Amino acid sequence: MDHFTYKQGKYHAEDVAIEKIAGEIGTPFYCYSTATLTRHYNVFAQHFSDVAAKICYAVKANSNLGVLATLAKLGSGADVVSEGEIRLALAAGIKPADIVFSGVGKTANEMAFALEQDIFQFNIESEPELELLSRIAQSKGKKARIAVRVNPDVDPRTHAKISTGQKESKFGVAMAQAPQVYALAAKLPGIDVQGVSVHIGSQLTTLEPFQQAFARVRDFVLELRGRGYVINTLDLGGGLGIPYGQGEPPLPDAYAQVAKRETAGLGCTLIFEPGRMLVGNAGILVARVIYVKRGENRTFLIVDAAMNDLIRPTLYDAYHEIVPAKETSAAKEAVDVVGPVCETGDIFAEGRKMALPTADELMVFRSCGAYGAVMAGNYNARLLVPEVMVSGSEYAVVRPRQTYKELIARDNIPAWL
Repeated sequence: MDHFTYKQGKYHAEDVAIEKIAGEIGTPFYCYSTATLTRHYNVFAQHFSDVAAKICYAVKANSNLGVLATLAKLGSGADVVSEGEIRLALAAGIKPADIVFSGVGKTANEMAFALEQDIFQFNIESEPELELLSRIAQSKGKKARIAVRVNPDVDPRTHAKISTGQKESKFGVAMAQAPQVYALAAKLPGIDVQGVSVHIGSQLTTLEPFQQAFARVRDFVLELRGRGYVINTLDLGGGLGIPYGQGEPPLPDAYAQVAKRETAGLGCTLIFEPGRMLVGNAGILVARVIYVKRGENRTFLIVDAAMNDLIRPTLYDAYHEIVPAKETSAAKEAVDVVGPVCETGDIFAEGRKMALPTADELMVFRSCGAYGAVMAGNYNARLLVPEVMVSGSEYAVVRPRQTYKELIARDNIPAWL
């Protein structure tokens, strides 16, 4: 459920008409719903209220400070993958004791910063990373609390580019190699082994891969304890999918039942890293139609948003529901929704059945709260679009539209020119 809907024929974000925002700040723009963020977080968290658990939002899904501060106020921690994300989480009010640091390529400077903040846990993904963390921690007189991210070699049945839990993935270490990584960790100064971590992929739409992964990790925790390791935390990652207008993934309560059943009796603090599940359907992208172009066999709906604003359809062949900002009963026809970027791949939808709008009408791209604005760029020297948050009948610009002055100021012309 989200809080984007038609009211009296006009599309609204909570109680604010989309056309009102568009008229005041222009298009394209992203819009996030506070009520939806709140509902999604509370629905997820309530299913783990009966166990020791930390909910650490995956900041990579949407790192806007307004979004982070909303989740922080609800009690969320943060799963981060860079120093920048740590700084954003702290700026939003998330406590270091609720931050876990994931990622396959942590640098020495990032490790040092995280140690200075005394974050809760580093999720280690290789022996070289572990050795570097030991050296940095020792030089600072700190102890780095760690879990090793293990790959249970489970097929998550999701898109290849967001599948992470198989043994040949760049992420984590294969289950068979993990014992030697723990043996190394136990010997290294500055390292405090406290847990195990796993994350098998993103946008999973069935529970079976989770069940398989959690069962294998449970057995591994018991194996480690049999070897004398004290394992107090179990990071089960994220990955629960959302409906993008096609199919219905499992609900959070069903996911929670699997997670709690497979980890029952371990006595570990469970860590969850939901990202898309919290923010995906809490955001939309609003664009304006520039032209309706009729070809010999195809009709193109050319809008002012492009692949540099929302890259998911181009990168992942992702589906986003697209609806008009004004309700209509007009007959539908097949159209290609495309952007103005000079790439054939700048396509949001091909052969999509919809009521044909006219130039200047507003179109709403649903389920854009995750991996939308956060992956945007300046290709074709296009400006980064603004981000808006709505709460009830109010809205605020939480990231203004980039200006051409700011775009040009990024570069320096060398002195010899």
